[in-house]
Amino acid sequence: MLKRDGVEQGLCDMLAHITEHFADSIDAKINAADKLPPSVAQAAGLLVHCLVHEGKVLVCGNGGSAAAAQYFSSVLLDRFEQDRPGLPALALNADASTLTSIATSSGYQDIFSRQVRALGQPGDVLLLICTQEQEPCLVPSIQAAHDREMSVITLTGKDGGHCSSLLHNEDVAIRVPESRSIRIREVHLLILHCLHDLIDAHLFANGSRSES
Repeated sequence: MLKRDGVEQGLCDMLAHITEHFADSIDAKINAADKLPPSVAQAAGLLVHCLVHEGKVLVCGNGGSAAAAQYFSSVLLDRFEQDRPGLPALALNADASTLTSIATSSGYQDIFSRQVRALGQPGDVLLLICTQEQEPCLVPSIQAAHDREMSVITLTGKDGGHCSSLLHNEDVAIRVPESRSIRIREVHLLILHCLHDLIDAHLFANGSRSES
């Protein structure tokens, strides 16, 4: 009987823990919904302008944010919720050979900036995804993008860290108002879906790419 009671109590504890995660995630999204729509709309406008004018989107991130970067670029290249032509995007963290080569020869801090300098063109956009306050390899990528006359979108959390202080007036900072990385990452995914949807709505509203 004691063993059964222990199992039941353990199940109740797990269910409570799961429910707490759902509640925290919902609260994080509600809080973000109160603060972030203007900056998300501004970022979408920047991406649409880039793509309409034959630019491309370079995306980068570390760890879980690297997966988000690859997901974002893959959806642009393929499709979101409707059939459409592919859009030019590249996740800079996807090529292990390039990353390890640059890290070995130049240092880890240059793994993204060196690619931005080689691949970026005026009018392109760099989308930087980060849940941590300090990621040294991301700061040089912003500087490289500005040197290449690119705009920058930062998708971060908390106060945006040092990256925010490097942005120009035409750049966009989207800062999820949360401190836990898991909550920040969950809201990041929702924001990426918003960007995908807004890009499609503006470029392919009538089933064909709009030039307006």
